[in-house]
Amino acid sequence: MRVARPNPGLANLLLEQFGGAQGELAAAGRYFTQGLSEEDPGRKDLLMDIATEELSHLEIVGSIIVMLNKGAKGQLAEGIEE
Repeated sequence: MRVARPNPGLANLLLEQFGGAQGELAAAGRYFTQGLSEEDPGRKDLLMDIATEELSHLEIVGSIIVMLNKGAKGQLAEGIEE
């Protein structure tokens, strides 16, 4: 992915997808804890695989946020008001 110019407002919106209640980090945690309590080895492996995939989504969203903020200097606090 390539970002043409900084966009801290969009980066701010993506923070919810990154670490919000319905974001990638929360999803990974939910699948991981479900996997820990699962007794069936096949389902346990599946849940752990899904948790790992959610963590890769977290990495992607985080990288996009960093790209959108690169060079923004001082604009981060204003969020989507711009």
